Amino acid sequence: ELNRPDSLNAWNGQMSKDLFAAVEAVRDDDDVRAVVIAATGRAFCSGADLKDGAAGGLTTPDGKPDLERALHENYHPVITGLRNLPKPVISAVQGPCAGVGLSLALCADLVYATPDAYFLLAFVNIGLVPDGGSSAFIPARVGAARAAEMAMLGERVDAIKAAEWGLINGTVERDLFDDWIDGLAERLASGPTLSYAGTKRQINSWVYGSLDAQLALEASIQQEMVESADFAEGVLAFIEKRETSFTGR
Repeated sequence: ELNRPDSLNAWNGQMSKDLFAAVEAVRDDDDVRAVVIAATGRAFCSGADLKDGAAGGLTTPDGKPDLERALHENYHPVITGLRNLPKPVISAVQGPCAGVGLSLALCADLVYATPDAYFLLAFVNIGLVPDGGSSAFIPARVGAARAAEMAMLGERVDAIKAAEWGLINGTVERDLFDDWIDGLAERLASGPTLSYAGTKRQINSWVYGSLDAQLALEASIQQEMVESADFAEGVLAFIEKRETSFTGR
């Protein structure tokens, strides 16, 4: 469970460690037969915690934020660990689900949300590109056209539209949501988990067979972006609460 409600569950270094430890624990625990990714508070995850800096304090030899390394070390092990987990994984989304938080939600097998939830790739608004696997997960779910719309326009997709698009599996009213998710998890946990694991292997092979390569490509391109003048302008404009003035450099 994501439990940093005061920061809208922004993903920081400690969360990376906690999530990876949880993935490893459930992988090795035969008593755990289904997994739910949920969150406390009014948000699922608002994305990376910018208070940690663009790369969580990691820097390149020339002093630039080393976001490529941060992605490989802090985010990718969680994403691939969940995607390769031989157990069914459900994401239970309420409120904002943005940035790398969207990648976390979509790496699950089944994704459900409350009607007030929304999904957002905000990277473009500060001159970055999607990362954390979202450039693989989103086109796989909704196609290239809608993936480009989300990535290039950086606009919210509400839960109802997300379900219509196929980005998520469906919506459940908030007052019923927790019990409904619990019921689904119990259904899966009492089902043929060996079959579920085999199904995941099939889907991973056909749909996400190049996920590791895509994650590496995302990280490499993101490093180019974080060293750009547009990213510096995007961050400054965000801090100063003004419109951006991008130059394409």
